Amino acid sequence: MKKLTLFLACMACMITANAQFKINQKVINAAAKTVQAVTLSDADILGYTKEYIDWMDANNPVCKNDDYDKRLQKLVSGLTNHDGLNLNFKVYRVVDVNAFACADGSVRVCAGLMDIMTDDEVLGVIGHEIGHVKNNDVKDAFRTALLTSALRDGVSSQGGKAAKLTDSQFGELGEALTNSTFSQKQESAADEYGYQFLKSSSRNPWAMALSFEKLDQLYASNDGTLDKLLSSHPDSAKRAKRMADKAKKDGYERPANK
Repeated sequence: MKKLTLFLACMACMITANAQFKINQKVINAAAKTVQAVTLSDADILGYTKEYIDWMDANNPVCKNDDYDKRLQKLVSGLTNHDGLNLNFKVYRVVDVNAFACADGSVRVCAGLMDIMTDDEVLGVIGHEIGHVKNNDVKDAFRTALLTSALRDGVSSQGGKAAKLTDSQFGELGEALTNSTFSQKQESAADEYGYQFLKSSSRNPWAMALSFEKLDQLYASNDGTLDKLLSSHPDSAKRAKRMADKAKKDGYERPANK
């Protein structure tokens, strides 16, 4: 199965092993093309984001009223309106160790991640993803991906205005998002948001460090087919240490290994 890195749909955080995520795989014209001039408002971006997440939800197995769904909904109870954001949460029944968020507040968690992480660790990952939404990281990445891929064809015929995406444009958008990156500064800010998110949820913020430790263990045990997340990002071991040092400084005790 094709390996997908984590930026599948304006996403942010984990690695993907034995990927099951589905993105639009229709034939894409690989020829170099000039990006057409187009003005995209925030409303346009949110409209395209909704198109994209609707496609993802329709083409991936969404857990409904099963153990994964019930566990997630219990974890995020009361969080649909958080920090000025309207959020919605779903689980994809796929083996990927992954999670992502979109600019419209859609947060998606893979069953594979829930299988290896405790409730606090899952919530920390979710907090990290919400941080990327709050900081506009995912909106900016989505805008860039649209302008450099999905909207580079045919926009002129629309008078420079946003138009509904075609199947092939969805494919190009997915490819562009897969190859996009967040900066170290953005990732560190999202880590900090996740840490504070756990504290505000009366959870032990040590979970941020422990989630990165588990990722580092996955990296260490892989067969060579999985690369470090992205060389330009803080690696999981360094991120784990930074979060652990912060938790110690704040007087939190490390939970027993689970």
